[in-house]
Amino acid sequence: MSEVKQQKRGRRIAMSPEEVDAFLGEERTCRVATVTADGRPHVMPMWFVWDGTSVWLNSIVKSQRWTDLTRDPHVAVVIDAGHEFYELRGVEVQGTIEVVGDVPRTEQHEPELVRPEALMASKYTSSDEFRPDGRHAWLRITPTKLVSWDFRKNPALQPS
Repeated sequence: MSEVKQQKRGRRIAMSPEEVDAFLGEERTCRVATVTADGRPHVMPMWFVWDGTSVWLNSIVKSQRWTDLTRDPHVAVVIDAGHEFYELRGVEVQGTIEVVGDVPRTEQHEPELVRPEALMASKYTSSDEFRPDGRHAWLRITPTKLVSWDFRKNPALQPS
């Protein structure tokens, strides 16, 4: 894995590595930004899992997202939460996509997918068993940059 760029701005409100892990483990939806062949941005919500080092997406292989990412593997993902301004917190991951496993995913045993599939199953289905549907495949985002923020850490933003 390439080295992840360290956050330079906003360090005062940045999450610790433990806070990032907890946040990414509990949040359910990310927004994935890609670039189409003609240079237009394409952003879509997706479910995801975080294994402590990578973001994993289980994507439909016949989608604009899949087409974009297999043509240009550069991606940005944002996971955020909060309703009021002073509650906002989130993580942005920039990196590159790698297809892992068969396309589309079958029942074939893939050692690299044991953990992300178990995480996906328990996070979204309350089960430990992941069932491939023959339409999706796995994408691993290896972060090159990770930025976090938690406005709850800034006392100047707290309501009076």
